[in-house]
Amino acid sequence: MRRVSGQYVAYTFFRVDPAWRRLPIDERAAGKDAFAEVVEEWATRLELRAYTVSGVRPDCDFFLWKITQRYEDLGELGAALNGTPLAAWLETPYSYLATTKASQYTKARRARKIVPHGSPYLVVYPFVKVRPWYALSPDERQRAMDEHIRIGAEFPSIHNHTTYSFGIDDQEFMTAFECDEPADFMHLMLTLRDTEASRYTERDTPIFVGQHVDIRAALNALDGARISVEA
Repeated sequence: MRRVSGQYVAYTFFRVDPAWRRLPIDERAAGKDAFAEVVEEWATRLELRAYTVSGVRPDCDFFLWKITQRYEDLGELGAALNGTPLAAWLETPYSYLATTKASQYTKARRARKIVPHGSPYLVVYPFVKVRPWYALSPDERQRAMDEHIRIGAEFPSIHNHTTYSFGIDDQEFMTAFECDEPADFMHLMLTLRDTEASRYTERDTPIFVGQHVDIRAALNALDGARISVEA
């Protein structure tokens, strides 16, 4: 069987138990250091970025964006993080898996390589189309997607990193967009609501707007320890 090359792309969301904040500050600091050291060490092996959503969503505090060619990396990283003291206080309310492939709506013949642009924000959400979309003819779907692509090109500061989850997770696509301002993405989505392709959306929630920070900043936001010290 021919092996199809590409990347695995995963998003793991974490929420800290509020009781953790009542631990002594030294114990919290040690737990954060151990967790951060694992992330920093693994960031030398694969593309690994941290994003904070503290103060924005009540159901999670931060998430990791992981990109690798080895599926095994995801499990090995997860096991390493589970071995840290902080992991005993973390829940994983959301976790998504996807892969890259060539888009059937462009001239690309190889899977697009996901390369982060380093924008300050990343908007992530799972996406599912209604089944009638797949009953359309190829020409009808191409026409709808051509409109979709044309509108996206009108927002050059937004970078699309769509990946595919058919058969490997509960959603069909994982849509991720880097942007300079979350409001820019809102205007893009509002414009896309009028398109033909939008009529075939079944689900595009939950939506997460993460701010790109280093892992230690994301962890410090869990208890405001650094802010308290500086104050």
